[in-house]
Parts: sequence; structure tokens; C-alpha cells
Amino acid sequence: MGQALAHGILSANALKPESLGIVEVFEPLRAELGKEFPDCQILARPQPASSTLIAVKPDSVEKLAGTLGEDHKHRVLSIAAGVSTAALEVWLGGRPSVIRAMPNTPAMLGHGMTALCGGRYASADDIQWAKSLMSAVGKVVVVKEVQIDAITAVSGSGPAYVFLVAEAMIEAAVSEGLGWDLARELVTQTIYGAGAMLSDGSQSPTILRQNVTSPGGTTAAGVGALEGAAVRAAFARAIAKARERSAEITAELFKH
Repeated sequence: MGQALAHGILSANALKPESLGIVEVFEPLRAELGKEFPDCQILARPQPASSTLIAVKPDSVEKLAGTLGEDHKHRVLSIAAGVSTAALEVWLGGRPSVIRAMPNTPAMLGHGMTALCGGRYASADDIQWAKSLMSAVGKVVVVKEVQIDAITAVSGSGPAYVFLVAEAMIEAAVSEGLGWDLARELVTQTIYGAGAMLSDGSQSPTILRQNVTSPGGTTAAGVGALEGAAVRAAFARAIAKARERSAEITAELFKH
């Protein structure tokens, strides 16, 4: 995700390449990053900076925060899942300006959905800076931190739900006699097109569904089967379980 953000930020001209430092402790990976980002600074350790983006695994954040000097704590944006702003503030020490972001994997293609929330010491300018940065890889909303677990369950985990639906549709199409390649193309483009119609925003999902569901038609028969299988309830359970797990991960990471 860190590399995807770097590409998005540079492509959107949100930062000049020479002003972006990418830290990687493993030398072989630094060499690869040097080829991928030839005009950026590829560093073995952090250098003084006005802003720092933390893009490491959640269980590595506390150790990383402990290694950062005062020159890295002016403004910190973290995309580490489950790491609260309160935890970062404690681990960083002092009164750091902390912003927490919850992006999702479509950010890799510039179509991400990111939720942002600020810590106790983050100013409106800090939030606007983070918003402009994350906008390079998709849409951004600013929320309250209490909402982050639910957002993680919806948009953070959401791509996996869509991929599961795609898997199921492809498997069903193959069972109806279609070849796998054809089934994949049909399902992929159908989901892409339906997503574009939703993104247009001119009509609600309910109206869009009703418009394509003629009484007594094929779509009505298919939707009826899904409703009979309690698909809505299954999605509700999935999101509730993901939200609960997000809260558990936060508690496990920050036990001070």
C-alpha cells in the first residue's frame, strides 16, 4: 500500500519526487525501490522531515514510533490498520499532530476509498494536508475516530466481499456451461459497469435495482433466490464480525 500511495502522490503531483523520502531498512528492497522511484530519496533510515507517513504492518508501528526523533513528529499520517491516534500519540511522545487513515486496496489503481480522522493535536490544516495527499489515490472522507471500526468493516474489507461475489458468480456461470474465461469477462465487466452506475450517484442502489428488475422476469427470479437465501442478513453479519475484529485488533495492539 505504501508503494501504491507513493505512485499516486507522484502521479497527481501532490509532491515533487525530490521532496519524497522512502525509507526501507532492507538493502535489496531499497535497490528495487530505487529503480521504481528513481527521482525520490531512497533511505535506510528516516531523515528530518516536515511530515511523516507510516505505512508498515500494525504490529511494527510501536517499535517504529520509538525510533523516530523529534524531527519526524511534526505531523504523522498513519495507514496502519487498527492503530488508534491515542496509541500513536503515546508511542511518539509529546504532542504530535497525528492523523489516522483507513484506505482500501483499490487505492493501488487510483480508485480507493479512504476515511481520515485526526488525533487530539491535529489541526484543520493537518487534516486538509492528509486529505489532499490521500485524494491522490481516490476519494476521501473525514470522520470521527469512533466510526473507524465500522468503516474498516465496510470499505476497508469491502473489496473482499465484492471479490467473493465475483467468485460465486463466475463459479455459477461455469456450472451453467460457460467457459471460465468468458464467465470471468462477463462478471468482471458487469461488476465494473454496475459500480460505475452507483458511483454516478444520480439514483440510489434501491432504484437502480428496481429499474432492472421487471416483475416476473429473469432478474426478479434471481433476486428472489438471493433474498430467499438471506443474502442481506449474511452481509450484515459479515460487517458486524469485521467491525468487532477491528476493535479487537486495536485493543490487542495498544494494551498500555
